Amino acid sequence: MASVTRDGVAGERHLEARSTRDRGLLHRFLEQDRVFAAYAIADTDDSEFERTRFGIAFGDREPVAVVMEYRGISPQPVFVMGEPDGISAILRDVVRPRIAYLGAKPEAFRGVRDHYRTDAPAPMVRMVVDRDTFRPVVGHAVRLDQGDTGHLNRLYQLGFNAYLPDQAVSSGIYYGVRRGTRLIAAAGTHVISPQWGVAAVGNVYTHREYRGQGLSKIVTSAVTADLLEQCSTVVLNVRADNPPALAVYRALGYREHTEFEERLVHRETSLWDSIVGPVRALVSDLRRNG
Repeated sequence: MASVTRDGVAGERHLEARSTRDRGLLHRFLEQDRVFAAYAIADTDDSEFERTRFGIAFGDREPVAVVMEYRGISPQPVFVMGEPDGISAILRDVVRPRIAYLGAKPEAFRGVRDHYRTDAPAPMVRMVVDRDTFRPVVGHAVRLDQGDTGHLNRLYQLGFNAYLPDQAVSSGIYYGVRRGTRLIAAAGTHVISPQWGVAAVGNVYTHREYRGQGLSKIVTSAVTADLLEQCSTVVLNVRADNPPALAVYRALGYREHTEFEERLVHRETSLWDSIVGPVRALVSDLRRNG
């Protein structure tokens, strides 16, 4: 249980936080905002679920918050959704990464800050397109495969610190534009779940020498078209302070859904917390499995 005091007003609310593998329960909560929760929904896919840990908080027997961490990447991606007090209870007792890259709506960070020191935010916009709103463009983009991973990584290292393993390319959808043998623009995917009908476009980048020619629009259009053959909802993230990128995606029929923030967060750990926290997480797992 958790006793809660917010904004100087004393009040007690009983919250129960526990680990869960109940996909039906998770979906009933996450589908309240399918577009914002698209990554978490996709990660309940059979192919990804074992890499995740989900915590859920209940208030008055109703779910009020969900937190998901995706394991195997450093820093661990963490998604939070729901009431700040519920998020705080989950991060206290169930999902407890030491360092994480966390995406949340601004108001949710009230619960995150109970347990984490947060770095400066990256202001983001979640955009969405569907089959009715998509406006494709024609261009000379080619489908990339695992053999192109090296070319993709060389391109991406020019713009952001990302490294794609071969598996990311072979299991995803990537398109690129070449000049001769040189890859000068590319777009790909972060998640694809035909099982749940959601996907996310990502890793869109054009070489600086070739910008202003519509190449990002061409490769993003090609990836989006393929995704919409499998999934009804396709999303992407873009920085709120990047007007050219926003314009590209709007031209393809993407529309703004919500603003959120991405932050690197660092756990504030006392000696007591370091002893009691793992015990609470173990109890949560035993209750889930018992």
